[in-house]
Amino acid sequence: MEKTPDYQRVVVINQSSHWKSAKLGDVAYLAGRIGWKGLTAKEYTDAGPLFLSVHSLNYGDYVDCRDAFHISQARYDESPEIMLQKNDVLICKDGAGIGKVGIVKDLPALATINSSLLLIRSGDAVNAKYLYYVLLSPYFQRIVQSRLEGATTPHLYQRDIKEFPIHYPPLPEQKRIVAILDEAFAGISQAVANAEKNLANARELFDSYLNEVLTRKEEGWGQEILSNICTVKDGTHDSPKYVQQGIPFITQKNIKDDGLNFDDVRLISASDHNNFYRRSDVAKGDILISMIGVNRGMPCLVDDDRVFSIKNVGLIKSSDSINMNFLLFYLKSSLARKYVEISSNGGAQPFIGLTKLRSFPILIAPKPAQNKIVDTLNAIQGEIRVLESIYQRKLTALVELKQTILQKAFTGELTADWVEKEVAT
Repeated sequence: MEKTPDYQRVVVINQSSHWKSAKLGDVAYLAGRIGWKGLTAKEYTDAGPLFLSVHSLNYGDYVDCRDAFHISQARYDESPEIMLQKNDVLICKDGAGIGKVGIVKDLPALATINSSLLLIRSGDAVNAKYLYYVLLSPYFQRIVQSRLEGATTPHLYQRDIKEFPIHYPPLPEQKRIVAILDEAFAGISQAVANAEKNLANARELFDSYLNEVLTRKEEGWGQEILSNICTVKDGTHDSPKYVQQGIPFITQKNIKDDGLNFDDVRLISASDHNNFYRRSDVAKGDILISMIGVNRGMPCLVDDDRVFSIKNVGLIKSSDSINMNFLLFYLKSSLARKYVEISSNGGAQPFIGLTKLRSFPILIAPKPAQNKIVDTLNAIQGEIRVLESIYQRKLTALVELKQTILQKAFTGELTADWVEKEVAT
């Protein structure tokens, strides 16, 4: 038996409570930029009307102009059909942000949109904020995704968006739903902010303790350069030939704050690994450190026996001269980050070279003190990770709650009492 689409089930529910159904194009004005009319990035100006793109939809419910370009008044005037007004709703119809929506609350200046956005302006029958919430809802986003499945180049066509079904009650009921959603989402936003702050505080607490422990300089502590403690090498800086099956080829992108990550790693042939890229000879217990890009200086411990090659990554070979976990913690400290910052060469892709890595100044404690410090830091880090897991589950639950509330809003099931109970928990 063929499954009934979600939006058709919504119609059945809502018809009993005097809801109406219509095509989006019948209750709202839709307009987009037809091509670029020859407009190029060279024509962007330092001032003038705002020229919005999908970046303006990245900061919550309301359209934000902080990343907007400017165009000339003449370029703005040539497209009156997409001159923005307060309460206009924007939806991204192609590109990475496809389906993303935002509503115009205030405009600091005259504004228009680029060709990736579509303007949707509600008519007399539909409240603008209600329309925004409809477009944000799982119900509408599933319709969007159904139009994209199988498409070679994902794109939402204006003619199709006009045909999208929209269901709405009388205006007083729309305003009631909007008021409930506004209050609920304000509470969720505050809960998210609190969870993120607690998560940041937990990480800052660990960083603070880490730096305090590693800068005590108690009796027996000394300073050495890294190459006097461990053998320091680097991987290739060449671009290899990638294959579908073979040996993982680790770059700086695979070095994460929580360790070495093999997700989406690219592969090279075993022959190329053995003949060209094996010079570093990475082994379990070694430390890798990113040499280039925004995460340069980020270290991770090699904690398994798999074979791989490295590029744009430094290799610190395991040594009996130092507890490698102590060294790992030291390389994550603010002292180490400061050294990386001042020792990096500039450019589009800043990097720290092998000579600077080998000259890395390390504050080193006696071996028994190193072991004790590692045990203490591991215990604290374990507690921090438990807190992070709790906060992350909380954030996930809040995102899911928002989707549930939106779903109920457009199936006639939403009540203020239910929302208050769910947000409170």
